[in-house]
Amino acid sequence: MEREWVAEESVAVKSSSGAVYAALADPRRMREWSPEVFAVWVRGGPVREGTAFVGFNRIGWRVWFTSCRVTAAVPGQAFAFRVTSFRVPVALWGYRIEDIGEGGTRLTEYWEDLRRDTRGAGLVSLLGKVFTGVPAEERAERNRAGMRATLDRIKTALEG
Repeated sequence: MEREWVAEESVAVKSSSGAVYAALADPRRMREWSPEVFAVWVRGGPVREGTAFVGFNRIGWRVWFTSCRVTAAVPGQAFAFRVTSFRVPVALWGYRIEDIGEGGTRLTEYWEDLRRDTRGAGLVSLLGKVFTGVPAEERAERNRAGMRATLDRIKTALEG
């Protein structure tokens, strides 16, 4: 299996782009939706570009944490963050929010693996497999499935 470096999934939500953004702009809420995230600790006050947070994740009995920094926080349009491990870039996660009319919003979640040709990337990839149990060549497929679950849960929460 050839390694994929990016993945994305989208869903239409019957909610305003502002309401969708408001839900996503607080990383602590991700534990309500993500199949891997079980807790988030945010450093400082309101979440905006530059805010650091730590995500606590699990797959089965495996538990790990991620160091994150918000890279985009544009109300009604985008929310994204960069993940690092031992100061090595690991991934970029984000959401694009698009008004599709009639009170609807297209929400797209995306992921990009940043471990290409980065000093220390081999070690971080190995540690990723040890902690998550997911080989690097299967990470995109695993993330795509997680994105579908996350987006479905966000949709349900906002439309419910």
